[in-house]
Amino acid sequence: MEEQKTTFTPTASEDTKLSIHHPYYDVARHGIVQLAGDDNSGRKVITFSCCRMPPSHQLNHSRLLEYLKYTLDQYVENDYTIVYFHYGLNSRNKPSLNWLQSAYKEFDRKYKKNLKALYVVHPTNFIKILWKIFKPLISHKFGKKITYLNSLSDLGEHLKYDQLNIPDDVIRHDDNLQCKQKGKPPSSAKIPPPRPPLPTQQFGVSLQYLKDKNKGQLLPPVLKQTVCYLKSKGLQVEGLFRRSASIQTIKEVQKLYNQGKPVNFDDYGDIHVPAVILKTFLRELPQPLLTYESYDQILGITSVESSLRVMHCKQVIQGLPEHNYIVLKYLICFLHMVSQESIYNKMTGSNLACVFGLNLIWPPEGASSLSALVPLNLFTELLIDFYSKIFGSRTVPGLEACILQEVRLDDRTGTF
Repeated sequence: MEEQKTTFTPTASEDTKLSIHHPYYDVARHGIVQLAGDDNSGRKVITFSCCRMPPSHQLNHSRLLEYLKYTLDQYVENDYTIVYFHYGLNSRNKPSLNWLQSAYKEFDRKYKKNLKALYVVHPTNFIKILWKIFKPLISHKFGKKITYLNSLSDLGEHLKYDQLNIPDDVIRHDDNLQCKQKGKPPSSAKIPPPRPPLPTQQFGVSLQYLKDKNKGQLLPPVLKQTVCYLKSKGLQVEGLFRRSASIQTIKEVQKLYNQGKPVNFDDYGDIHVPAVILKTFLRELPQPLLTYESYDQILGITSVESSLRVMHCKQVIQGLPEHNYIVLKYLICFLHMVSQESIYNKMTGSNLACVFGLNLIWPPEGASSLSALVPLNLFTELLIDFYSKIFGSRTVPGLEACILQEVRLDDRTGTF
């Protein structure tokens, strides 16, 4: 089994925002397991970085397994993806084969059912040996979920590369591999300048751009059309927003929108297509809907006394730019409606928050850490559950009528 030489530097990979009171602080502080946004199908991505594993005598592998299960427990009810960065696994930090075998057995159907993709980056001969050992245990169905990727550029074809928070050691290793293959240093590769967006562009552009290109409409067309469609046909669909959709279909729909062509969701026969498109639209905004300026205030929600948290949310929302407020109000109004049908769709405010939290707010650099999930999801849950109290008092003259034309609420959901 080959050994990859890396220097373990704990401070470089520790999660600086992690509370010492975290139940798995001893493991979590190393940053081995990370949340990394969404893939191209709208599924949550979890990364596992071997180069961040300290020597075996410094890490309890049983605790590592417990922490991995603890992390996945937050997502196994939804479709999710795992990215495994193999580089950095060596004789000093490698768990035993017996541990690996028992670990695989412990991940029962609950964890495997909704795992839709497992990407193994920079596989080595050790992976091939493992495959031979585990092949009798691995079902054909599970085996089809595994994809081996020899470079980070290959990984970028499947998910949003900039959200991954890839360890520096892995990036350097990938650069070295590319240099050996191409015979030239990375600096010689010129990155072409980004193309200006199309006038009809809908994804990856700002709210202001969409307003300017859509005759001053405050509600982005993608948001308005997906919400209207889901309101009419998806409110009682079990697991709405939990499931992914075909990557090819999502790309096709995005292309149609970006080219200014009409989209008829009935043509796809899958209610999860507009649901994923809605999440994708939010995640691809250049700045999160809740804005970078609000990030620290939102993280602070857990430090606020329980009885004052709704007021804290209201203060944060009141400070949003006018356009962001209008769009957020429209979206949260709809999510509140979805939560009111949770007896059918099983999507409570808490469940919706787990899906939408990271689509509404993320840090200016990198991906949100696992320790940030609790406050981000709590804040989002409060927005949904206490929609009327949080959004009821702020009115924008001349703009409220615009939303009222799009969303008409009944007595169950409150009023604007």
